[in-house]
Amino acid sequence: MRRLPRIIVAALAALPLLGGSALAYPDPGRVTGDVVVHDPTMIHTPSGYVLYSTHGYLEARTSADRIAFTRAGSAFGSPPSWWRTYSSGNDPWAPDISLQGGRYLMYYAVSSFGSNNSAIGLATSSTGRPGSWTDQGVVYASSTSSDHNAIDPSLLVDASGRWWLSFGSYWTGIRMIRLNPSTGKRLSSDQTLYHLATRPDAPYAVEAPAIIRHGSFYYLFASYDRCCAGTDSTYKIKVGRSSSPTGPYADRSGRSMLSGGGTMVLETHGRFIGPGGQSIMHDSDGDLLVYHYYDGAASGTPKLGINLLGWDSAGWPYVY
Repeated sequence: MRRLPRIIVAALAALPLLGGSALAYPDPGRVTGDVVVHDPTMIHTPSGYVLYSTHGYLEARTSADRIAFTRAGSAFGSPPSWWRTYSSGNDPWAPDISLQGGRYLMYYAVSSFGSNNSAIGLATSSTGRPGSWTDQGVVYASSTSSDHNAIDPSLLVDASGRWWLSFGSYWTGIRMIRLNPSTGKRLSSDQTLYHLATRPDAPYAVEAPAIIRHGSFYYLFASYDRCCAGTDSTYKIKVGRSSSPTGPYADRSGRSMLSGGGTMVLETHGRFIGPGGQSIMHDSDGDLLVYHYYDGAASGTPKLGINLLGWDSAGWPYVY
């Protein structure tokens, strides 16, 4: 995961163009310790790296070097009472952590597998450390009568300082709402439910958005196909870009992400099966793709993957 010489990086950047072979994809960077995770999100705090993931009141792990990870409890010591409305097991999913204005924010989802009776919550902390979070309640919810699903949230602060929350799974795909920066919740003056990505083929398997700004574009990373099935998982990560945070997003070939478009970033290769559930983190050595995969050499156990993201001459991302 260290930076590579420019000539090697350039060669790696070209590989995905050579017929799209899975052989072009690098293995995850080296990580050790407690790395059995789902839907990871990570941040670098003054006291080290903190990673949160699905389950266990949002499981926490810490690391001093981004290699060795130690289990460190959970974000919450006990579940907020409203979780029960959406998950009988009080099981939160897919956190998204960021530092905004000196305060750590974590958006997360509460639902049950295969249901769109779901809600996105917000928690805040002054340190970002496990056990320090205060829940701020529901940000957005969907129900069984909705045509979309309120899970897998991801915060974007755009070039103008506006806040946006993308989210979604299956149904009609990826949606977005605008947030009020002073509260972290939905902006009352903009109730538009923006539509960013879907696909024409049932069951419309696209989810887990993560949007970042690079150069003059916004890049929407999403997970496609089947998650959570061990070695039978077919998850993969694709990307599209737009000059506006609300879209339209299109892939390298110009195909809209509202029509199933998406340029491949990472897919199954060797023992590294079904990578997805990704988040994007900026660190001192560049942009990081943080994700889970299913280890074919360990009976499909979900594990942490971290790779650096590079950007080719046309402005498209690749992993190395």
